[in-house]
Amino acid sequence: METHRPDRCRHIVPYRGKIRREDRERLLGQKSFVLWFTGLSGSGKSTIAHRLEEELHARGKLTYVFDGDNIRSGLCSDLSFSPQARAENLRRVAEVIKLFLDAGVICFAAFISPFESERRKVREMINCDAFYEIYVKCPLEVCEARDVKGLYRLAREGKIKNYTGISSPYEEPTSPDLVVDTEKLTVEESINLLLSFLYQKKLL
Repeated sequence: METHRPDRCRHIVPYRGKIRREDRERLLGQKSFVLWFTGLSGSGKSTIAHRLEEELHARGKLTYVFDGDNIRSGLCSDLSFSPQARAENLRRVAEVIKLFLDAGVICFAAFISPFESERRKVREMINCDAFYEIYVKCPLEVCEARDVKGLYRLAREGKIKNYTGISSPYEEPTSPDLVVDTEKLTVEESINLLLSFLYQKKLL
């Protein structure tokens, strides 16, 4: 896999147009921000992100969900699940999210993103005053019980390598902006918690 080489871009000067993020936000009547959902596979990240998008769409907000499986099917279909490839996967996602935020779009990112250092790097890359890490908390045994894809079973059988929670670690966030405990909360209760959070932060 070819790695990111910033030195190749030293002669590139980004063009700065007259229309800025604030102008696009004003046109859309919203503030762009990103909720970065992290948690084990099966914790409910995608379900919650898409359900929240439906809620905000109904309220007239322009949103987009960056879902791990969807990104892997296109933009990052050339990447493996090695530690280096996972880091590159998140780097690409972060760069695309930066563009969407600049366009004034509300972004939801649902990625396992298992390592604290990588999540910190993503936050630094996006460099947004409205980046919020949401820890979708759920015990491994509950996630395995929800495993409709059978991936945990395959990982325990050794048929999937580097699987988070089984053969690769998951580092719980040390200081997330919000914890959504999906072992205790229903989907709707989780959405209500997130909406309260967004109102508290004056994002809605």
